[in-house]
Amino acid sequence: MLWLITKYGLTAAVIVLVSEVAKRSDRLGALIASLPLVTVLTLIWLYVEKQPADKIANHAWYTFWYVVPTLPMFLVFPALLPRCGFWLTLLVCVVLTMLCFGLFALVVRRMGIHLL
Repeated sequence: MLWLITKYGLTAAVIVLVSEVAKRSDRLGALIASLPLVTVLTLIWLYVEKQPADKIANHAWYTFWYVVPTLPMFLVFPALLPRCGFWLTLLVCVVLTMLCFGLFALVVRRMGIHLL
């Protein structure tokens, strides 16, 4: 139980760190947020918990493919935010990301990569 609490605490600390830094510096906050900190922590947790190497490698492999269709959101969000407000912009970006992911999954399936 202590291990689970430690994992929650450290993982939450990363998110709080990013949001606190972003309050002070847009660029530094974005830089830290763009680092794959959650993925790195997940890889560490999997390794420490003695998961097989292929499971750890698969996590990194699929994370790469899942990140690609999320990238358009980061261009659309700042363009829509001044016009639509936060919540509508967020909703549009979530829907856009889901559509991009679905289309991307169909495209990469032809290359033998099964995301769904």
